[in-house]
Amino acid sequence: MRVVSLVPSLTEAVAVTAPGLLVGVTDWCTHPAGLTAARIGGTKNPDTAAVAALRPDIVLANEEENREPDLAALRAAGLDVLVTEVRTLDQAFAELERVLTACGLARPRWLEESRAAWEALPPAPAPRPAIVPVWRRPWMVLGRDTFAGDLLARLGVHNVYAGHHERYPRVPLTELNASGAELVVLPDEPYRFTATDGPEAFPGLPAALVDGRHLTWYGPSLTEAAGALRAALR
Repeated sequence: MRVVSLVPSLTEAVAVTAPGLLVGVTDWCTHPAGLTAARIGGTKNPDTAAVAALRPDIVLANEEENREPDLAALRAAGLDVLVTEVRTLDQAFAELERVLTACGLARPRWLEESRAAWEALPPAPAPRPAIVPVWRRPWMVLGRDTFAGDLLARLGVHNVYAGHHERYPRVPLTELNASGAELVVLPDEPYRFTATDGPEAFPGLPAALVDGRHLTWYGPSLTEAAGALRAALR
């Protein structure tokens, strides 16, 4: 089996389970360390000819992270493209099983440990209204129907913009500061918020700096994400 992954989360899932399967990954695939598969460009601009030249049995993609024209080009080249949709934790677990099965792999231990870690969380505290920026210049936040939003909800964080008609709306900073939020959650990806780049824009609001991989990746990182996010939000 030869696998090309266009999704960093799925790259990690396959590499941790069966490292020898991956023949191509994106430039953004940073985990696990030491990947030796060919680099085929970004998630939004993969070199589709290079992917085809690798002769994969399957290409792993995601409806949010990858562009349909690129996926269509891969299908036109005769490749089997598996497209995932992940907008909740339960959906993440289901899609991970589908991906691993398609790669000919049995259910790995880390997947069971990830489920157990999230099921073991204590009941969430009373919801705390929060804003969750994912970019600045312009400011963009989590909106409706996102995987990260579902994780935060399980940890007692109510996303103020969860009812927005867009999934990642652009919202002026003045509006964010007038939203009634009691917390700002700042991940370090896709924009790298830090203690000196982000919190200063929200005077008077406590800021929780969280690992973006724990908040947005679905794969082996889910095992530690439950405890790590809970600790960061405290």
